[in-house]
Amino acid sequence: MKSKKFISLATIFTLASTLLVGCGTSKPSNEVLNIYNVGDYIDESLITKFEEETGIKVVYETYDTNESMYQKVKSGSTKYDLVFPSDYMVEKMINENMLEEIDYSNIPNYKYIDEDFRNADYDKGDKHSVPYLWGTFGIVYNKNIVDEEDVKSWDVLWNKKYAGEIQMLDSVRDSMGISLKRLGYSMNSTDQKEIEEAKEQLMIQKPIVQSYVNDDGKDRLVAGEAAMGIVYSGDAITLIESNDDLAYSVPKEGTNRWIDAMCIPKTAENKDYAEQFINFMLDPKNAAVNVEYIWYSTPNTGAIDILGEDYIDDPIMNPSQEIIDKSEVFSDLDVNTLRLYDNAWIEVKCE
Repeated sequence: MKSKKFISLATIFTLASTLLVGCGTSKPSNEVLNIYNVGDYIDESLITKFEEETGIKVVYETYDTNESMYQKVKSGSTKYDLVFPSDYMVEKMINENMLEEIDYSNIPNYKYIDEDFRNADYDKGDKHSVPYLWGTFGIVYNKNIVDEEDVKSWDVLWNKKYAGEIQMLDSVRDSMGISLKRLGYSMNSTDQKEIEEAKEQLMIQKPIVQSYVNDDGKDRLVAGEAAMGIVYSGDAITLIESNDDLAYSVPKEGTNRWIDAMCIPKTAENKDYAEQFINFMLDPKNAAVNVEYIWYSTPNTGAIDILGEDYIDDPIMNPSQEIIDKSEVFSDLDVNTLRLYDNAWIEVKCE
């Protein structure tokens, strides 16, 4: 969702679907919950289950980026009851007074949210968001081409021996973030000199880059048409399952640890229903089913207990504390700083 992410799931598309109330319910048709989520970012059998248990009809629509969701909610043209922004977008929407405060008396299953995901910098006090899923981004690489020792550092993306085999993300925050992290700076740097240095390093790198990609790059990695590329952790699992020559590495300098959340816009007309749905999704059994469908990491301790060793022992789903400690969550940067990033990225792409 970003670009928290450019959308990182294996097949992202924009679609809108209306899921009918389950058989046997007799609730009035005006009991509707309008959900706006990223494409293919929920096990839709859970929506059907929620409808059958509550009698609330769900109207489910999807978007492709945080920014497109933000623009639509900001316009007020459609009154969604529940949206799923990423960390930095949660912060932006809070700052612009676009999100309702959540009544946690309606969400007893919040007790399953791990303490490490509470009181995040993007929502101090947890007033406006409930963590949904999380993950990292790193390097997926072909083990037959790339030395495992090389991918332990972001330096590998500047290694000329892999010239023409390197994919970078066509995303200003992600690619600039990698360059900043490699230089020892924060991915949220507001220092003009650091941003300029990160840009210069990307310009030095550019001649050896095969392409700047979004979802199209994943197919090329599976097909062996590139030696390495930047992907999100859930996608890494999917790609490795598709081609066992591939592996995933989070470089030693650290990376972006992203968190997506469930939030209720100020324009929502059915806040109570949204809170019912949040509580439903936090039920450990439902959360575990969702993880098994999407293969991103969960902040839900009850779901982790159900998923057991397959989840706990997976270094992609459950990265080490050392990796987490070195990683950063993207912040919502001020307009002037974003302009510096955008101008730097334009220079890289147009040079």
